[in-house]
Amino acid sequence: MAVKLRLRRMGKKKQPVYKVVAADVRSPRDGKFIEAIGLYNPRTNPATIEIQEDRALYWLSVGAQPTDTVKNLLSSLGIILKKELTNRGLTEDQVEAQLNEWKKQKEAKLNSVKKDAVKSENKDEKKEEKPEEKAVENTEEVKPEAKNEDEKKVEVTEEKVSEEEKDTASEEKQDGEKKAE
Repeated sequence: MAVKLRLRRMGKKKQPVYKVVAADVRSPRDGKFIEAIGLYNPRTNPATIEIQEDRALYWLSVGAQPTDTVKNLLSSLGIILKKELTNRGLTEDQVEAQLNEWKKQKEAKLNSVKKDAVKSENKDEKKEEKPEEKAVENTEEVKPEAKNEDEKKVEVTEEKVSEEEKDTASEEKQDGEKKAE
């Protein structure tokens, strides 16, 4: 009987939670399984991974093949590394020392990634603020000029209108005087 370590989907619609199970290859995804060895919830931030290390090592040692996703989960917890180190014939102390080194390197990478993310966010915010400030300054400069030009046009048209009114008024007076005569 071939055994696989794989994910069994659970949860509601559009809200998956997975059990990590050891199951016969022939059984369906959500069907019968031999043993549940953990839980994986990708919806939390960061994703929740809870796997019984001793049971996972047992199933790997007896020949169970993990699926790609389960292999990635086991690798992120260091279980695959621990299995490889024990297969090389290292003692428990040597395995623990190398696992501690691996965990320190992993934490250092996470910290550097977080710092880079924060720096890039700060740069993006600064880049976004500068064009907005310039745009505000430009609009403030343009608006008074536009208002002045509009006001000048309005004043000029009012002057023209008032001159035309005076002309029409004087013409009407002259016409009225001619009619009165």
